[in-house]
Amino acid sequence: MLKQIKPKYEELNFRQELLSDEKTMAYNAKWGGTIDFPVERWKGWYDAWIVNPDRRFYRYLYSTEDKNFIGEIAFHFDDGFQCYICNVIIKHSFRGRGFGREGLLLLLDEARKQGISAICDNIASDNSAIKLFLECGFAEKWRNGDFIMLEKKL
Repeated sequence: MLKQIKPKYEELNFRQELLSDEKTMAYNAKWGGTIDFPVERWKGWYDAWIVNPDRRFYRYLYSTEDKNFIGEIAFHFDDGFQCYICNVIIKHSFRGRGFGREGLLLLLDEARKQGISAICDNIASDNSAIKLFLECGFAEKWRNGDFIMLEKKL
């Protein structure tokens, strides 16, 4: 069972660890793989995503069974795509246990509560998560050589 937890500033080391893990971020290879999240960026990021989250939502996923943070869920309004883009990352060592599906469902529920009518994700065309999103009611909106844009009406 998962709970969504609003991270405390001093807990951002988990996000730093998550984004720097090569196995966890392998899905992001087309966009550079791992993501640098140095301490110097924490305050600005925290203020924008947690303190004053204008058209943004971010939470850690916490496994009550494992008693650990196991990933993150988020969405934000993307001005370029003109839609809300969602994000679900499960730490590599916790994959294969249904946490991705559970996290995605928690995220969709939160988007509905916030009055969002549709949510999208741009997923690399070779990412196995496409199947999960389709099973959760997303439909292909369009694709190009790099990724598939999926959308779910809420």
